[in-house]
Formats: sequence, structure tokens, C-alpha cells
Amino acid sequence: MTKKELAELLKYSSPREIYVISHYNVLKRVFCPFRVTVLQEIGRLKRGQIVLVQEIKVTYTLKTVYIIDNDAYYYHNFHIMM
Repeated sequence: MTKKELAELLKYSSPREIYVISHYNVLKRVFCPFRVTVLQEIGRLKRGQIVLVQEIKVTYTLKTVYIIDNDAYYYHNFHIMM
């Protein structure tokens, strides 16, 4: 993906909200900050810890990244609490 293509895609996303499908198959819009549970120890975060996501970013390879305490972590290390 080129930088131009990525810029075009990011025009339609926001670093302050994310869409999530609930356990009941309902699409919900969640706004930052939102709570997540840490699934595995990573960086300074411990498994089971509840933390706040301050912002949501996307890498050049389109991986979702959460900004927590000004550090970036891949989304798959967390479970969104709803």
C-alpha cells in the first residue's frame, strides 16, 4: 500500500473512536478513552490489568495500535470492556 492510498483510507477513520461488535452481534461505537483488559504481559502492563486506551492508530500495514500511557501496543494484546 502506498502512502497516498493509506492517506485516502485514513480520511475515513478517527483516532478517537472505534467500532466494535458486541457479544450479542450488535455494532457499537466506542469513544476514547475506553477500558481494556491486558491479555498477556507486554511492556509495563501485566496480565489482567485494566487500562485506558487514549488513542487509536493504524500502522502502514493496517494493524490497529492502541496508545496507552503514551506507549503504543498492538490491539490483539487486549480485550475491550463493554
